[in-house]
Amino acid sequence: MLQQSTPLVPCLSAAQAADLVSWTSTDVARAIKYTAPLIVPMDVASKVTCTHATIVECTDATTYDQAIDALNGGAEGVVIRTDQAPLLAELGADMVASRAIVAVADGQDVPAHLQPAGVLVECEHIPSEKSLQKYLKSMETSVSGRNVYVRAPFETLEHIRGVAQQGATAVVGTSQLCMDQSRDLDYVDALLCMIQSDRADGLYPTLVVSDTCSASLGLVYSSVESVRASLTTGSAHYQSRKRGLWHKGATSGATQRVVQIRLDCDQDALEYRVEQHAGERSVGFCHLVDRDSCFGGLGGLAKLEKTLRARKQSAPPGSYTARLFGDPKLLSAKIREEAQELIDAQEHEHIAFEAADLLYFVLARCIGAGVGLADIERSLDAKSKKVTRRKGDAKPAYSQAMPAKAPPAPATQLDASAPICLPVHKLSETSADKQSELLRRPAIRTNEVMDRVRPILAAVKERGDDAVLSYTAQFDRVQLSSAVRLPPFQSSSDRQAMDPRVREAIDVAYANIRRFHEAQKAPVKTTSRSSHAAWAPGEDVMEITSMPGVVCTRFPRAIERVGIYVPGGSAVLPSTALMLGVPAQVAGCSTIVLATPPRSDGSIAPEVLYVADKVQASCIVCAGGAQAVGAMAYGTESVPKVDKIAGPGNQYVTAAKMLVQNEVDAQVSIDMPAGPSEVLVVADESAEPVFVASDLLSQAEHGPDSQVVLVGIDLSDAKLQAIETEVDRQARALPRVDVVRQAIDKSVTMLVNTREEAITWSNRYAPEHLILHTTEPEQLVPLVQHAGSVFVGAWSPESCGDYASGTNHTLPTYGFARQYGGVSTSTFQKYITAQTLDADGLRKLGPHVIALAECEGLEAHANAVRVRLQQLSPSSLPSTSSSS
Repeated sequence: MLQQSTPLVPCLSAAQAADLVSWTSTDVARAIKYTAPLIVPMDVASKVTCTHATIVECTDATTYDQAIDALNGGAEGVVIRTDQAPLLAELGADMVASRAIVAVADGQDVPAHLQPAGVLVECEHIPSEKSLQKYLKSMETSVSGRNVYVRAPFETLEHIRGVAQQGATAVVGTSQLCMDQSRDLDYVDALLCMIQSDRADGLYPTLVVSDTCSASLGLVYSSVESVRASLTTGSAHYQSRKRGLWHKGATSGATQRVVQIRLDCDQDALEYRVEQHAGERSVGFCHLVDRDSCFGGLGGLAKLEKTLRARKQSAPPGSYTARLFGDPKLLSAKIREEAQELIDAQEHEHIAFEAADLLYFVLARCIGAGVGLADIERSLDAKSKKVTRRKGDAKPAYSQAMPAKAPPAPATQLDASAPICLPVHKLSETSADKQSELLRRPAIRTNEVMDRVRPILAAVKERGDDAVLSYTAQFDRVQLSSAVRLPPFQSSSDRQAMDPRVREAIDVAYANIRRFHEAQKAPVKTTSRSSHAAWAPGEDVMEITSMPGVVCTRFPRAIERVGIYVPGGSAVLPSTALMLGVPAQVAGCSTIVLATPPRSDGSIAPEVLYVADKVQASCIVCAGGAQAVGAMAYGTESVPKVDKIAGPGNQYVTAAKMLVQNEVDAQVSIDMPAGPSEVLVVADESAEPVFVASDLLSQAEHGPDSQVVLVGIDLSDAKLQAIETEVDRQARALPRVDVVRQAIDKSVTMLVNTREEAITWSNRYAPEHLILHTTEPEQLVPLVQHAGSVFVGAWSPESCGDYASGTNHTLPTYGFARQYGGVSTSTFQKYITAQTLDADGLRKLGPHVIALAECEGLEAHANAVRVRLQQLSPSSLPSTSSSS
């Protein structure tokens, strides 16, 4: 529907239509271009649309195709008389309601079957109030916004004001208008004849917005004089309350090109839409030289456009952005790549992430070609005005070369009544290739994830806190003023918000976890003469005599600065804070940085704050994902740099940890790689089906990529059926049953004949959690070679290890139990070795060291021993290889 709030709409007079070139260069033409649509006759419409917003007036000869061509060409609407009924009928009710203004003679009714976008009343004289109210009421103008236009012999400003006061819009010929008050109808005076101000100085509040993305730049004031100057010059002028008429940017260079000036619907405020230029010092509209807007910096696409424009001008040679602008093939390939990734994305966050990547490369392509967001928006606006469109099918090159992928539609997703059960295989009937396939975890697109994470890490490394806060706003949808909280973390309100039962449970878990991890600091061990008197009592020092006179020692030292990552946001995970914070505290780390994503209101769960206080964390980084890992790895203005990062997380956290540990500049290590959670349950005929099913489902509910494995030892059909029945029954009662279905589809039951086969399969799989539901399960534990943690017997649910038994729940997944153990006290320590040789020890060992050093060609190494032996016993010094 046509929308405009000006008290008048100019109509191109015959004289100006006859000489368009001359007229479009006049001040009046330019002013109309910035402020209102122009009614033009059909025969000149195509010549005017390129410079002005237009409403095209149809003639008796106008055909349906011509009217459609005018609308497709960008006209806001068309004026059609009621006696052109065939044309109105061809356009149809929807088109008439959205784009047609029906012209009637004063006093003539609008046909009842028509609901046009507006009515144009043709009057021989200035219409009476009663006459106009008839049309205003039928159009419901005051609430619908459908305009009543009045074409009459307007001669004075009072005529226009009188019509506008009733709610109608005057149609005035362009030949009657001027810009210098030399005639009775000055265009600026007429444009502003209805504007009101409640200020003593009579100025009008004016909102200034950017032509790009409609970003708000600031609030100023205008006057008739400033509006006139803006329309005449095309450069924004305002009315300063201190300095009078103010040409924006005249001294700073940060000028504004006027794109459009609009009045609001109540006629008491203005909006200036401008193209903002930067000055020598000022980057934008604000008097603060580093701000684009008085309300702060730009965001989203507008910020990206500004960044790309700046990089195009001054990107460092060899930088990625410079490569994009200088290598069309690379940019083209990236656009195709990101488009495909967007097509493949399924989840909300992933779709948003891929769309953002694609927009980055698309906008780089546009900026490189001199096309900005404002150009794109104008093209979109022009397309929105078209009333006929192509069919819209994909071109054959795309529809044939890239056939649509079959959508993933497993039976469990389509049929909620289908049983929830693990696919069953018998080891004796499974080929070696099939076994290898069953042992593989669900695929993770590691390279793609890392490609998304790299720019995040680079931004955090370069911009510090600003990047962390920006990504937190983007991914967690939380605007924070600071990325860090300092101790004490719990306020009185946080303490009151905690359930006393949860506080007691945390205290019990803390005590058990601390007891187990304190025990890992073994007392002094020695096989030699006592040389450890200076060691602290209970310190884990190993000392042996490797040969007479040679004492070797190993002793631990805490890693001074460690970062622990606790997943969060909507989840509350104090258990993970305990599992990471307690070992770091026991190890004696002097700086413990805890990172966790904030909740939707910007807060951190009080339970996590309670644990942070108990483990004496140095600070909390209120951020998650790759940006939190980057902040801890590199350090920022407020986040201390750490030497090691530990903790679980999603694929982006894992990718970030792996990237920073391989970056020499970061100088940070990690605990272990991580993948989706998993469990392997070994069960024989003695197993309780209810317990087995509950243990399998406790991991399946973690996420759709989680995997659960049941290894059945000589199970009867009845026992297997009982377990499957329990899995289905318990799963359907879970809130996350849909997630469980997806995880179960990726899982497996492997039936074996013997206990040895069961443990062999488990060792090949190397599970994060291994649960033994068998007779004499403790006898199987010594056979375990690869597992994160083992849960022995029916009364040892994995949940106890997850929360409070004392062992650690941060464990290797995805088969990494072959190379890594779970988090322990030693995760937060490193070991230093020392050796002490006396003279006799050097006499015995020295000749062998010289021989090996000379074998490797390292003569200085050999000489460091030789000079000592020479002092001790020159006669026993071995000859050098060169003298022999």
